[in-house]
Amino acid sequence: MTRRFPDYFLWGAATASYQIEGAVAEDGRSESVWDRFCRIPGRVLNGDTGDVACDHYHRWRDDIRIMEDLGLSAYRFSVAWPRVVPEGRGPVNQAGLDFYDRLVDGLLETGIEPFLTLFHWDLPQCLEDEGGWRVRGTAHAFAEYAAAVESRLGDRVKHWLTLNEPWVVAHLGHRTGQHAPGLVNSGTEFDVIHHQLLGHGLAAQALRAGHAGSEIGIALNLEPKVARSDHPLDLDAAALEEGLMNRWFLDPVTGRGYPDDLRAVSGWPASVVVHGDLDVIAEPLDAVGLNYYRTEVVGHPGLRDCDRPAPLRNPPPEITEMGWPVTPSGLGEMLRMLDGYGFEAIYITENGAAFPDTTRDGGMVQDEDRRSYLERHLIEAAMAIGDGVPLRGYFAWTLLDNFEWSLGYSRRFGLIHVDHATQQRTPKASGHWYRDVIARNGI
Repeated sequence: MTRRFPDYFLWGAATASYQIEGAVAEDGRSESVWDRFCRIPGRVLNGDTGDVACDHYHRWRDDIRIMEDLGLSAYRFSVAWPRVVPEGRGPVNQAGLDFYDRLVDGLLETGIEPFLTLFHWDLPQCLEDEGGWRVRGTAHAFAEYAAAVESRLGDRVKHWLTLNEPWVVAHLGHRTGQHAPGLVNSGTEFDVIHHQLLGHGLAAQALRAGHAGSEIGIALNLEPKVARSDHPLDLDAAALEEGLMNRWFLDPVTGRGYPDDLRAVSGWPASVVVHGDLDVIAEPLDAVGLNYYRTEVVGHPGLRDCDRPAPLRNPPPEITEMGWPVTPSGLGEMLRMLDGYGFEAIYITENGAAFPDTTRDGGMVQDEDRRSYLERHLIEAAMAIGDGVPLRGYFAWTLLDNFEWSLGYSRRFGLIHVDHATQQRTPKASGHWYRDVIARNGI
């Protein structure tokens, strides 16, 4: 049985600037929070940095040829804020914009639709020194940066995403310290979320004031939270975690404000919220991007196993190298949830898995586990479309094995294997499989 996708469906792959570009000190680019974070001993596995990454800044033409060979109809990439506005605000670095200008032209010449993300975590360090996303001024600086990029590229780029996964910046960057800027229990997590969402709304306004006909959205990492048991405390814990990860972002960007029940539980004083902020955050969107990787099992920390009614809801035994359970059904669940919010267009802007990729045959990396992961998630996507969900495209994470944040180069998500010592690109079986899926527009 072949599950076909609509003729309008876009097939893509996604990347992020700091994870692939390299060239961190070329053509006027300034230091980002990730450049600084990588220099702190013990923060990134093996002391890895994104200084070179996949050297995409110099090899972008070759990488576009790889995209063409895969048959991609769309490519999602992010712009590096410190490359375009090195001081965070103020003068625009035209040399930095030139790179993205060439990239966009190269994509369009190959028939690949560019999907541009304005912020994928590489905040200029100079703004972090002034308080980063903890202060209101960064939201306004972000809107100015958005306007600068739109002014240069808006005549050709028609798909825009403001932020990528603001939950990660707030939670991993300001609570657990696993990501830049590496703050632990700073007490600013919810302020950081608010200022990012305010920046999103201001940037959406700036984009809309530019070239007509653009599609504007935001990319959110969303996932179901399943209670570990039927114990009321486990059920409450799962509902709270799911609300903080999903509703806390979706409600304000769709005009519903921050959920009252979650505000009460979080204890957030909301002192940074001023009159009119929620209206700005609710700037109408044309689309939403869903980044989906897993469903998480949640239990109340105060319960012992013997206190829970049997059987326990344990995570599935199949996990990725990230330790994440393989749960394709959660993708369908999240797509239907987004449909309930009334979005006119939904894209799966990230979906993929890290596996060791140790088996080679005839020069090709054999990665059946990744191929299976992608296939099962695409089946869920096809079923959601059959149920009327307005899913318009799918972006595999990721095109190339890249710098995986605090895990350095130890995890591989790519459809294409990269030897980071030589920058040699080698196809994986999953990439060839994905090419065939695209060619027949179905699985």
